[in-house]
Amino acid sequence: MSHISIFLELTRLKKPIGYMLLFWPCVWGLTIAYDFNDNINKYFFYIFLFLSGSILMRSAGCIVNDIIDKDFDKNVERTKNRPIASGKISVKLASIYSIILCLVAFVVLINFNLNTILFAIASMPLAFTYPLMKRFTYWPQLFLGITFNYGLILGWTAIYGGISIEPIIFYLGAIFWTLGYDTIYGFQDIKDDEIIGVKSTSIKFKNSPKLFIFVNYFLFSISLILIGIFMSFSKIYFITLIVPFLHLFFYQIYRLNIKNSNVCLNIFKSNNLFGLIIFGCLMIGKIF
Repeated sequence: MSHISIFLELTRLKKPIGYMLLFWPCVWGLTIAYDFNDNINKYFFYIFLFLSGSILMRSAGCIVNDIIDKDFDKNVERTKNRPIASGKISVKLASIYSIILCLVAFVVLINFNLNTILFAIASMPLAFTYPLMKRFTYWPQLFLGITFNYGLILGWTAIYGGISIEPIIFYLGAIFWTLGYDTIYGFQDIKDDEIIGVKSTSIKFKNSPKLFIFVNYFLFSISLILIGIFMSFSKIYFITLIVPFLHLFFYQIYRLNIKNSNVCLNIFKSNNLFGLIIFGCLMIGKIF
């Protein structure tokens, strides 16, 4: 039982927000591409595959992140008790777990068409080099956005096999969404990060956090509008966008207090609900 507990802690499976933020872009891409006049069972099967892949790859990514950051994690209050940093598990065993998770994820991946498989494999360098970015640039959140929203492209290619302007616009917009919410997340560790020399957009824009996040969320909002135009969604889609816009600009930005870590964490976690809201808006746009 102790090994299971350590594994769950290592992979953050008790904290679903991580894999859900990886999962939602996949569903968004799948939803805007799918023809709902087709067999609906195929749609739900793809959702199952994307959810499974998100859980597996996020879990493997957490292990790789903890291996790379083990020396940093020891000096950060929030992360000092992580299994690798605290010595509960060896780097060797953790690496084996990560490899096994990746192999199972590959079994999930081969259920898609060839182009989707190739696109997914091409993203692997992004997924496993992201933890290094905080050492070299103040923009690691940008690299996270590029990585975490890649599933939006995969969701589209799972249906069409190729790429188009619609998922590209949506993908670029979603990168700004991640850039915003992960900057909010980073404010929790800003004091420790500054001491140990870790870089982030949270540090870079600590003097104007709301303005920076507003710009990112505004650009993401523009992409949602453009998607509705390019996909010829009905007027009701554009009306429903009021809900996610209120969530971004009122609930998240207006309530933000970078000196209160609990507020930052709660706002960050609310992006899981936000992902669901966007999913609902896209469904309305496709069906009505």
